[in-house]
Amino acid sequence: MGKRIRAQRKGNGAGPYKTRSIYKIAKPQYRHLDYSEREGFMKGVVRQIVHEPGRGAPLAEVAFRHPLKPKKDIQYFLAPEGLYTGQFVFCGQKAELKIGNVLPIGNLPEGTVCCNVERKTGDRGALARAAGESAVIIAHSEDGKTRVKLPSGVKKTLPSDNRATIGVIACGGKTERPVLKASTNYFRFKAKGRKQWPRVRGVAMNPVEHPHGGGNHQHIGKPSTVSRLTPAGRKVGLIGARRTGRIRGGKANVNQVEKD
Repeated sequence: MGKRIRAQRKGNGAGPYKTRSIYKIAKPQYRHLDYSEREGFMKGVVRQIVHEPGRGAPLAEVAFRHPLKPKKDIQYFLAPEGLYTGQFVFCGQKAELKIGNVLPIGNLPEGTVCCNVERKTGDRGALARAAGESAVIIAHSEDGKTRVKLPSGVKKTLPSDNRATIGVIACGGKTERPVLKASTNYFRFKAKGRKQWPRVRGVAMNPVEHPHGGGNHQHIGKPSTVSRLTPAGRKVGLIGARRTGRIRGGKANVNQVEKD
């Protein structure tokens, strides 16, 4: 009986592949949707910009004063570019169109750049959350829907009541910085999970450890494409690929340009 491959162990989400909770500060998300945001706005102030290990984007610690609570309500948001300590943040239907404010996407003009967009109304943020990512408002319809272009280029229709933060998530050039030494990657992936790095190639393993292992040379030895319905122990390589290889010929390049 062979060994379980890395994809199976990691997909289980337990043990050494789980991110350590001691690194986490808080889950950055919007406040629960209440009457104040539906009919007016909530005012908060940015107390500080903090870094959470394992996350590329910085977090903004925002303090709100709830009308029904004597103490301040602390919430962590994903910080967009241009947000600074001491800035007032407004969340709600009647908030001003300004970087850092949270509004329904139905209230944003066409062409507005936003981030941390809700996929469903009230889910507190799910789309365009990575460092340097943003979404663009394309169009509004009369049936309460808004067309949004996501960072992947996909255009998605969402309810106009979904909330979004105006601006682009900060720290966009993070991946452009050179690594320079192995210890940089070591500490970077240590915060994300203890077994994320170093990553051993499948062809360098033994046959019992990986489907690509074994042989007198480091080669796969079989087609690298596998079906979407392949069992978990063999599901490695190009999974459910529509095509492989380079696009050759002038005609193909012309078609690619026309698509762009």
